Amino acid sequence: MPLHRLAVSPADVSGSTLRLALNAPAPTPLATRVLHHPDGTTLTLGVLGASHLVTVDAADHAFSEEVSCTAQSDAALPGHATAPGYRIRSRTEIRGAADFHRLAHTLRDNCERHGGWLGGVFPGDDAALTALCAEPGPAGWRWQTWHLYPSEAGGTVVHTTSRWQR
Repeated sequence: MPLHRLAVSPADVSGSTLRLALNAPAPTPLATRVLHHPDGTTLTLGVLGASHLVTVDAADHAFSEEVSCTAQSDAALPGHATAPGYRIRSRTEIRGAADFHRLAHTLRDNCERHGGWLGGVFPGDDAALTALCAEPGPAGWRWQTWHLYPSEAGGTVVHTTSRWQR
């Protein structure tokens, strides 16, 4: 099931506290989805607590990206970062109520209807959501994530786009 209704409170409650950790010890996700690349690599999407974990397993290499408030890193989530064969871009937006709830509805729908998607909805508000999607690329993987933090006026959206190549 690609959209999970999680019976736990989110561990991350603010997009401003998210950090990025690469190849750090991985926490256990609340929900996962495994995808297979024609080149033999496997990508696992994982929902943590309003945060995410993406791992890539190749015959000769393993890689992980964690974006969470508990990531083992001193660095805040950057707007852009690179490492050998990897890049991430992120942006944070404040959205009004109608736009925020429309985005949450679209992401939940994508998780329920399309392959390559995973989502976790947290108790109390269907817009308290973490959604991920991934697809194989010519020499690796591309993925996107959305972390939605509702508020009375709408909410905060943290969106990331990442790429990993051999």
